Amino acid sequence: MMEELYQEIILDHYRRPRNKGKAEPSDISAHDSNPLCGDEIDVTAKLVDDKIAELKFDGKGCAICTASASIMTQKLVGKTLPEATQFIDGFLNMMRGAVPFGGKEMGDLKALEGVLKFPVRVKCATLAWNTAQQGIQERATKKS
Repeated sequence: MMEELYQEIILDHYRRPRNKGKAEPSDISAHDSNPLCGDEIDVTAKLVDDKIAELKFDGKGCAICTASASIMTQKLVGKTLPEATQFIDGFLNMMRGAVPFGGKEMGDLKALEGVLKFPVRVKCATLAWNTAQQGIQERATKKS
C-alpha cells in the first residue's frame, strides 16, 4: 500500500523539486505550516499582465508536501488568479474526496490520489495549495 503513496512521480518531485526558492520581487507571498508533522511552506509569485508568471515555494516538508508543492507550481504558472483559484478549489475538492480525480489537466497530480487512503497525510498534500490560495485571497483583499 505504501508503494502507491510514494509513486515514482512523488519521489521524483521530492528529490528534484521544481520551482523551489522565492520569487523576487513577489506580488503574492504567504506562509503556512502543519504543526502535526512539522511541514512549513512559503509560497511566492510574480504576476505579469494579471497572470502568474513565476510561482515558487520554499520551506521544509515531507515527500508528499514537497512533491505536491512542486507539481502545484507547474500547474498554476500561466493562469490568471481566478483560473488559479478555480484549479486550486478543484484539487482541494478531490483531496477531500468530494469529487473524483480526473481530467487531462491533472497530469502528475494523479499521483497524489493515493494519499486519500491515508487521511492524516491529506494535510501534507494540500498545505502548499491552501497557502497559495491564502496568498491569492490576501492580494485580492489588498487590491479592493
